[in-house]
Amino acid sequence: MVAKFDAFEINPIHDGDAWKVCDFIIANEDRLKRYFPKTLEQNLNPTLSQLFVEQKVKQFENDEEFLFTLKHSETRALAGLIYIKELDWNTKQGEFAYCIGYPFEGQGLTSKAIQHLSDYAFTILGLETLQIIAHKDNLPSVKVALKTNFKWVKTLINEFTPIGEAPLDMELYELNNQNTRKDLAGF
Repeated sequence: MVAKFDAFEINPIHDGDAWKVCDFIIANEDRLKRYFPKTLEQNLNPTLSQLFVEQKVKQFENDEEFLFTLKHSETRALAGLIYIKELDWNTKQGEFAYCIGYPFEGQGLTSKAIQHLSDYAFTILGLETLQIIAHKDNLPSVKVALKTNFKWVKTLINEFTPIGEAPLDMELYELNNQNTRKDLAGF
């Protein structure tokens, strides 16, 4: 377990998560199709989810990408997924991507998970800079970035193209390890 807060816990993805991931993705398909089309496509049935989870476990073990689950500690319900991706070990930089299930939105769970995983990324993984890239109209994601002390850096022109849409400008937020040690220590 990476962290536990309130009645929830954050864990690295593991082989036993395939069914829960499939159920989570299907139940949240409408909210995932715009910003998580690849994750959605790779989890449309239990067989695909098993392959997805196996791949993510290997990527985790090889320090290529880190996928974490956010689960309710008692019921084991999967509340969300959080990635640390786009890793650059030379510059010690990574990017967060996250999604929360409908029943769990608006509870501050994503912000708390990002706070804990920022600490994990800095202390365990040795990263120095973390990024969140969000569309300005994705207000919950922007709120997570700001609430967790990420600072707006710039607008990335035509950064992301959702399926069937024109390219979107995205907002880049960053958190640097040197500036956050004091903030996270009191968390």
